[in-house]
Amino acid sequence: MVSEKNHNVSRRQFLTYTLTGVGGFMAAGMILPMARFAIDPVLQSAGAGDMNAVADVSELTEEPQRFDFSYEQVDGWYTSEVTETAWIYQEGDNITALSPTCTHLGCTVNWNSNESYQNQFFCPCHGGRFEKNGTNVPGTPPTEPLHKYEIEVRDGTVYLGKANPQI
Repeated sequence: MVSEKNHNVSRRQFLTYTLTGVGGFMAAGMILPMARFAIDPVLQSAGAGDMNAVADVSELTEEPQRFDFSYEQVDGWYTSEVTETAWIYQEGDNITALSPTCTHLGCTVNWNSNESYQNQFFCPCHGGRFEKNGTNVPGTPPTEPLHKYEIEVRDGTVYLGKANPQI
């Protein structure tokens, strides 16, 4: 024979259980959206490997030319339009795209901008110089070459990705 016990719940126990349950639901209702807000950008796929159309191959010459291109960048919850520049030239079938950012202090370099240093990239901030292929000239402030963009050519259009160090 099964004995039944008398399970009476006092008012104090009932209030304790009820308030604990309601408090738990309220805490979960506040914490879960905050956790989702913090974790969601980490779970999004990164667009760092995206390639951006920059120029037609027919526009390229053996002399480096400046090309500006824009793309949409997403940082967490903030989306912005970013404009970058590349110095692009073609020698035979080889296409080279260099970043205009000096590797010394981040100033912008220009091609053939100084009469004393023809056919070189020149940084006006501290006199940094780079050869046509981006190699830093020994004895000048930069200690590494200009960064090179990842390049793809599709249907006669040059696409650029991320700029990477040449070292």
